[in-house]
Amino acid sequence: MKSRLKSILVISLGVLSTVPGLAQFSGDKVPFDMPEVKVPVFKTDTFNVKDYGAENDGITLNTKAFAKAIDACSAAGGGVVLIPEGCWLTGPIVLKSNVNLHTTRGTLVKFSRNFDDYPIVQAAYEGIMMMRCASPVSGKNLQNVAITGYGIFEGSGDAWRSVKREKLTPGDWKSLITSGGILSEDKNTWYPSKKYLKGNAYPSGYLGPNATIKDYEAIKDFLRPVMVSFIQCNSVLLDGPTFQNSPSWCIHPLLCENLTLRNVTVRNPQYAQNGDGIDVESCRIGTITNCSFDAGDDGICIKSGKNAEGRKRGKPTEYFVISNNVVFHGHGGFVIGSEMSGGVRNIFVHNCCFVGTDIGLRFKSTRGRGGVVENIYVSGIAMINIPTTAILFDMFYGGASPIPEGGAKVENNSETITKPVVDEGTPRFENFFIKDISCNGADQAILVKGLPEMSIRNISLENISIKSKRGFSCINGDHVKLTHIKLDIENGDAGIIKDSKNVDLSGFSCNHCPGKLLRVSGAESENISISGNNINKNDIEMGREVKSKVNIH
Repeated sequence: MKSRLKSILVISLGVLSTVPGLAQFSGDKVPFDMPEVKVPVFKTDTFNVKDYGAENDGITLNTKAFAKAIDACSAAGGGVVLIPEGCWLTGPIVLKSNVNLHTTRGTLVKFSRNFDDYPIVQAAYEGIMMMRCASPVSGKNLQNVAITGYGIFEGSGDAWRSVKREKLTPGDWKSLITSGGILSEDKNTWYPSKKYLKGNAYPSGYLGPNATIKDYEAIKDFLRPVMVSFIQCNSVLLDGPTFQNSPSWCIHPLLCENLTLRNVTVRNPQYAQNGDGIDVESCRIGTITNCSFDAGDDGICIKSGKNAEGRKRGKPTEYFVISNNVVFHGHGGFVIGSEMSGGVRNIFVHNCCFVGTDIGLRFKSTRGRGGVVENIYVSGIAMINIPTTAILFDMFYGGASPIPEGGAKVENNSETITKPVVDEGTPRFENFFIKDISCNGADQAILVKGLPEMSIRNISLENISIKSKRGFSCINGDHVKLTHIKLDIENGDAGIIKDSKNVDLSGFSCNHCPGKLLRVSGAESENISISGNNINKNDIEMGREVKSKVNIH
């Protein structure tokens, strides 16, 4: 749809009866006017890196030879730079316009573990521009660029990342600490070097507005780069390759347009700190299809900048179709945020599988971000073995892993009654349409956790079946519609609603519910409706502070 959806709902008998956008959302078709994605096309002229002095012995550093081949291809008007089979050691690869970097099956590109091979450059880190080490693969201000073929790119990320003792087996931990590096005072964290440990004292590695390159050299080892960085590029194609063991985020397109990912594999260890699969940031028009992600952090993530800098940039991520993908492990299967200050809109996620991701569908933000996330459509998602929440809306994101470390208890900071004034730093989530979801195994089925000063608004969840330990909770939601929701839970109440209004549970059912079918609390809760087989008032418990009764129909 070309115009933005408006949060104008038709209310009947005090409850939500229709949701804008559902009429256009069949579940298997793109529900908005999707622009055509311009996929790059290349000349067939081929430039073999071996002709420019590259050696596939796994020992020779090929950085200069690769650069010569790319330069020659670009100077000739573009074409294919071929890295044939063999093991190729290299430093950073810098791509140019009209170049298709192509690998074959049997090609292994291994990036150097020597930090001196990676100069300090201006880059982006978690939504903010700052100094980082150069990415193993990068391109900036390019047109028509690609990485294709079925070779493997090995990022040597284990040389860059710190590791906590509890993340490894005793044998792996012993092997790590005998390889070099230094330990924290409590002996529970391994750091690659003293420079890394020094940089660890600075949030995100930022040294202030007057810091020089020399200042950053003192903490260089801490400035982990993303593995594949495309900045302000148009017509980008990744088709076929495997990217593994990235120093930080694996694939990071920023301010790009016409992005195509297909048949891509990302493999990061589960303990890989900030080891996201892909983070699409402030990009416009693209597809991610038939890809596989095994991540140390979020799997497929949509972002648009952080706080004031992201709002000033003002570039939303918009018009993306994400389909036929699988995510193994990671903090989230499909994720939006938390850096979403420039906005996110018109995203369609369809026919994906999440296997063992900490959270399935994860939508997160926090006070200070600002920005609007809207017109998000999700359908046909299958999940198993989700350790925390299958579907999560969380406006209290704090930057920690959703699974507490060492058995620590998660603080439910949404319970705070603080209600700040709504301003440009207040994030907004609205117009989410999610249907045809199944999940076998989760701690909690669904959690909607808005801000007291800004409810999460206009959410439709339809035809959803979840087997979990706990049921559905909605805190500070407004115009939330659940249609044909089937839960099978082990503990507590099937549904909990607190300080939410205009909530309609139509066709709501729960097998083996040990508590109440629905528990409503909070003085701001009103216009709550529920329907299902043989529901009566004894199935519902309301707090004394609730001003209006639940409508059973």
